[in-house]
Amino acid sequence: MSYYIGVDLGGTNIKAGIVDLDAGKVVAAHSTPTLAREGHDAVMARMADLIVNSLTAHRLAKTAIGAVGVTAPGVLDLEKGTTLFLPNLPGTWPNVPLRDTIHARTGLPVFMLNDVRAITYGEWKFGAGRGVETMACFAVGTGIGGGLVINGKLHLGIGGTAGELGHQTIDFNGPECGCGNRGCVEVYASGPAIAAMGVKAVIQGRTTILGEMVGYDLNKITPELICEAARKGDAESIEIYNFAGMCLGVAVANVLVSVGPRKVVIAGGVAAAGDLLLAPLRRTIHERVTVMPADQVEVVQARLGSKAGVMGVALWAAENLRKAGS
Repeated sequence: MSYYIGVDLGGTNIKAGIVDLDAGKVVAAHSTPTLAREGHDAVMARMADLIVNSLTAHRLAKTAIGAVGVTAPGVLDLEKGTTLFLPNLPGTWPNVPLRDTIHARTGLPVFMLNDVRAITYGEWKFGAGRGVETMACFAVGTGIGGGLVINGKLHLGIGGTAGELGHQTIDFNGPECGCGNRGCVEVYASGPAIAAMGVKAVIQGRTTILGEMVGYDLNKITPELICEAARKGDAESIEIYNFAGMCLGVAVANVLVSVGPRKVVIAGGVAAAGDLLLAPLRRTIHERVTVMPADQVEVVQARLGSKAGVMGVALWAAENLRKAGS
């Protein structure tokens, strides 16, 4: 039996999982702080050490591992195995040889994939997307990432850049997004956008319990806090999630009419709001989509949590190893 290792490079932590693809589960998981401000060489050394130490901890020889998959949050050159732009890591990692560095330090084959594309693949194969040929994923957190599986294959497009579903324009006169475009759904429905709406509600003196809940320390207003207030019946907080869900619904509607997925999976921390976010999202789809059978599309929460990316990139590594050997 061959295991595969999935590694998720995040802004705060590096996570590694030893994955049994036949069983569809992570058999061991480890993590270490990223400490990204130390620079990419230090981070890559830490990543390689995490891989080797994971094997040692579970008494696995390198020969028991088929390959390593590595996810990173940004734009990657999948052919060269380099990072091109990681917006949330200091220095942004331009042209960093991540694949070759990890291979040299571990002696294992290494394959790379964008973090949300990996989440998409993991959820499609092992999680909420199981059983469908075509699926879209929106990961709603600090930003909004995305991914597409079309006819049973992860759709990557030009240079792996397809599937940036959070950067659809839903308002051509909208605010500037961190990507450089204007009016992306990310600026309306991401975690920071939801928190900002809560802050605005308190500053404008609207009737809400949000200020009281944080002792009027506006820095403590988070999407989770607004969700909690909404579940207590706070009308302003409910409306914030209604608005975010509506905006996300417009973006999902665009995907429905262009791709026609059977399932849309909503992942990321903000998805924990459940029906507070999904009910207005579904309502918007049914109000706006008329040229395809929207009632045949399921919109569901992701199931795998933090394991999705590790499992998805392990699967990606296994498939690419087979292609390399064929």
